Amino acid sequence: MTRTLILTRHAKSSWDSPALSDHDRPLNKRGRKSAPAIAAWLRENGWLPDEVLSSSSARTRETWERMGLQAGKVCFHRTLYHADPADMLIELSGATEQTVLMLGHNPGIAVFASQIVQKPPEHARFYDYPTCATTVIRFDIEKWADITWHSGDVLGFVIPRELLE
Repeated sequence: MTRTLILTRHAKSSWDSPALSDHDRPLNKRGRKSAPAIAAWLRENGWLPDEVLSSSSARTRETWERMGLQAGKVCFHRTLYHADPADMLIELSGATEQTVLMLGHNPGIAVFASQIVQKPPEHARFYDYPTCATTVIRFDIEKWADITWHSGDVLGFVIPRELLE
């Protein structure tokens, strides 16, 4: 059996209101365009989530909302707000559905992406994981609790700029 992870960094956020806490920053104009573009790419490739594990921040919530996708289970976790790779792995290991979309932040998501795959994609932006970058990764496991580092096969990687040009 296989499991699929869609690993997405939140879309570009706004810095227009310095009084807002980092956790409460919304998306900016570019971010509001990027999220639906990533969703369209996922739809075109048949990679749709059954479950969403997301940071609780305003920008990850808005990214998910603007993607316009549906999932049976959607959970926003404070532990995924600026989570390190170990915490992300713990959250993912508790997932129950076949295809999981995880929405998070840098630097954790970039490091997590590089440590969870067997072989990284040949893409210049993979290691810095810009806003709304998305990797789709397949794992040959029965359940998410069986996931281990360096075990996933990359099915696709894209950044919004490539979709919006």
